[in-house]
Amino acid sequence: MNKQSFSVHLTAVKNTIKESEIKITGSKSESNRLLILQALYPDILIENLSTADDTIDLQKILSTKSNTYNVGHAGTAMRFLTAFFASNPNSAEVVLTGSKRMQERPIKILVDALKTLGADITYLDKDGFPPLKIKGKNLLKNNVNLVANISSQYISALMLIAPNLPQGLEITLEKEVTSLPYVQMTYALLSALGAEVSFNQYQISIRPLTKIKKHHFFVESDWSAASYFYSLVALTSTAKVRLNTFKQDSLQGDALLQQLYEPLGVKTKFITKNYIELSKTPRKLPLYFEANLLETPDIAQTIVVTCLGLGIGCKLTGLHTLKIKETDRLVALKNEIEKLGGELSLTSSSLNLAPCSKLNKNIQINTYNDHRMAMSFAPLVLKTPLTIKNAEVVSKSYPKFWDDLEKLSISVKKHYKNLLLK
Repeated sequence: MNKQSFSVHLTAVKNTIKESEIKITGSKSESNRLLILQALYPDILIENLSTADDTIDLQKILSTKSNTYNVGHAGTAMRFLTAFFASNPNSAEVVLTGSKRMQERPIKILVDALKTLGADITYLDKDGFPPLKIKGKNLLKNNVNLVANISSQYISALMLIAPNLPQGLEITLEKEVTSLPYVQMTYALLSALGAEVSFNQYQISIRPLTKIKKHHFFVESDWSAASYFYSLVALTSTAKVRLNTFKQDSLQGDALLQQLYEPLGVKTKFITKNYIELSKTPRKLPLYFEANLLETPDIAQTIVVTCLGLGIGCKLTGLHTLKIKETDRLVALKNEIEKLGGELSLTSSSLNLAPCSKLNKNIQINTYNDHRMAMSFAPLVLKTPLTIKNAEVVSKSYPKFWDDLEKLSISVKKHYKNLLLK
């Protein structure tokens, strides 16, 4: 599919946004899990499905018969579909591939686990990386060990197919689980479906499921997408923004935003069953903001850019997975923050931002084909005008992001360039 590439030049009245109501798309993480389960159990109905490219592409792949499937930049789809196709005896032999960056992202841990269960998977290029040739078959073995500190998606991929395996599945986890809330989300969805699941620190046991209990699922809005509005409110002098549809008993780990942004001056209030209201509260900011984001690494970019805009220091740990995302997010953050006048030091799993009293103006932010780079830097427009290059990348998770910024009275001028082949 051809798609126009564009940059956006952002300007705003300094430190102010319009009081607004924003409807955020359904959670990509929850939607993608439910789509795999729906492919296994067609009676499932899903409401408020994410409109993100990743989810739309996954839905198309699951509903299309082909010999080759290209997931683009969608890491979740690559991991989930690898397990899905490998465990489906009715599936023809398929090739599963992705973008150039996807072919640089490791998948060996998951492939090795599936091969232990009896899967037939072959690397077509570099060992340990996509593209993959997969021949679907019944996976009759039901015990596997899995290194758990690299990607929670490997764990979830196995959990999602487990109730449909003839013998179920016992997963022994080695090392501390990264992004634990995403595994807990998978556990909760399987349990709601009626699967018999037990989960302790190092052991997951899932028995075969013959009859589903819950048929209708309503997908909560995406807390990761909400993070950019937390950042906007933090960077204003006064603001109120309403977002829907969110739950107090959320399955999403990024709901931790409510607590993380309190010291940065953002109050979260559930005003109805479906809405949260974010408001700026007057308070003295910390000189340094510190947090361990081992369980919520996707909001690291948003938080460090918020701190940059507030002029305070920031130390974030638990970030080792950021190096194998759409880009090396740690290096990308360092590059762009230093262009703005900030100073950022890195280790393989942490970052340290020095307080910055003044931002450079009219800087062009590179996005590195990473949707979160585009959206996390956008709130800085409240402090300095800036341009986001290749801004179309937001469609990966939040297609209407630039439209929603304009609802807050932020000027978004798009400058179209060449056509991209997606």
